[in-house]
Amino acid sequence: MTILKNLRLGLIHVAVAVSLVPITGVLNRIMIYELGLLASLVAGLIVLPHLLAPIQVAIGQYSDRHPLWGYRRTPYIAAGLLLCIGGAALTPLAALAMAANFWPGLAFAVLTFLAWGVGFNLAVVCYLSLASDLSSEAQRSRTIAVMWFMMITSVIITAIATGRALEDYTPQRLVEVFFICAGVALTLGALGLVGLEPRGALARPTERYGAREAVAAVVANPVARAFFLYLVLLLAAILGQDVLLEPFGAQAFGMTVRETTQLTAAWGGATLVALLLQGFVLSRFLSKKAGAALGAGVAALGFLLIALSGIMNAQPLFVPGIVVLGLGTGIATATNLALMLDMTTPQNVGLYIGAWGVADAGARGLGNLLAGVVRDVGGALLGSASGGYILVFLIEGLLLCVALILLRRIDVAAFRGEQPTLTTLIAVAGDA
Repeated sequence: MTILKNLRLGLIHVAVAVSLVPITGVLNRIMIYELGLLASLVAGLIVLPHLLAPIQVAIGQYSDRHPLWGYRRTPYIAAGLLLCIGGAALTPLAALAMAANFWPGLAFAVLTFLAWGVGFNLAVVCYLSLASDLSSEAQRSRTIAVMWFMMITSVIITAIATGRALEDYTPQRLVEVFFICAGVALTLGALGLVGLEPRGALARPTERYGAREAVAAVVANPVARAFFLYLVLLLAAILGQDVLLEPFGAQAFGMTVRETTQLTAAWGGATLVALLLQGFVLSRFLSKKAGAALGAGVAALGFLLIALSGIMNAQPLFVPGIVVLGLGTGIATATNLALMLDMTTPQNVGLYIGAWGVADAGARGLGNLLAGVVRDVGGALLGSASGGYILVFLIEGLLLCVALILLRRIDVAAFRGEQPTLTTLIAVAGDA
C-alpha cells in the first residue's frame, strides 16, 4: 500500500475521532456540571458505542459477503460515517432538550446517541477491514501506526480548537461548534474514502469468529483467562475517567469550558509523547511485560495526583496529574498492544484478537459506566460532589494495582503451550 493510501485511511480514522472528541471532551462536562444531569446517565449515553461493539463481528462478516455496487467496504464506511457524524452533531440538542423537558429529551438523546454508536461501530470495523484488505501482512504494523498517530494528533487539535471556540460558552455556541466539527469530519472522511477502494476487488479470504468462539478460547486456557481479566481491569481503570475529568475540573476548581476542554489536549499530547518514547527508546531496554508494568504504575501515580489535587484543593497538582496519566496511558497502550499480538497463535490469530477486542470494548464501556455510578452514589453518601469524583480516581488507581498483580501471571510461552484443541473449543463453546 502506498503512503498516500495510508494517509487517506488515516483521514477516515480522523473523521471518526473528530466526531468523538467534542462529546467526551466538552459535552460530558456541560451535561454533568452546567445542566446538572446525573453522571451515571451521561456515562450510559456516552458508552453506547462500546456497549454495541459486539455487533462489529456481524457487520464485518456481512460486508465480507455482501458487496454493494462492486465495493465491499466503501458503502458501509460511508453509511457508518453519516450515522456517526450526524448523530454526534445532534447530541448537544438532545442534552439541551433533556434539561428543558427530561423525558421527551431523554428519548431524543437515546436515539441520537444510539445513531452515533451504531455508526461508530459500522465505520470502525469496515475501515479496519479495508486497511487489512489494502495492506500486506508486512505493511500492517506501519498502517496501524500511521492511523493511530493521525488519530491522536487530531484529538489534540480538535480539543484545542473547540476549547478556543467555547471560551465564551452559550448553548447556541455549543450547537454551532458541534455542527462545525461535523462538517470538518464529513469533509475529511470524504477526502479519505472516495476512490480509495478499487471497485470489484475481492477481499482477502479471512476467517472470522463470533463472540461465542472467542469466549470459548479464553475459557479453555488459564493464561488467556488471566490475560482477559488483566485487560478488563487495566482498560476499565485507565479509560474509566473519560467522562469525569472535565466536570471534575469544573466542580473542584471552577475551571471554564475552554480550560476543561484543554485537559483532553494535555492528556492526548502526553499519550502521544509516551507512545513515541516507548516505541523508539524504552522498548530497547524493557521487555513488554516490564513496559506494561511501568505504564500501569505511571498511570496509577497520575490518578493519585488527581485525587490529591481534590483532597488538598490544590489545582497545581491537577493538570500535572493528567499529564502523568497520559504518559502512563501511552506506555501501557503500546506495550499491551504488543502483548495482545503475542497472545495469539498462527492457527488462531483471528480468534484471540477477537477475544482481546471484546475485552477492550467491554472494559471501556464498563469503566465509564461504573465511574458515573460511583461518582453519583459516592457523592451522595459523602455529601460532596467532589468527594464522588475523588473516590472514582482512587478506585481506578487501586484497580491498576490489582492489574499489576495479575500481570505477573501472564506467561506467553505457557499460553502457547496450553492451546486447546479444536475439539475442546467446540465442546466449550457448546457449554457456553
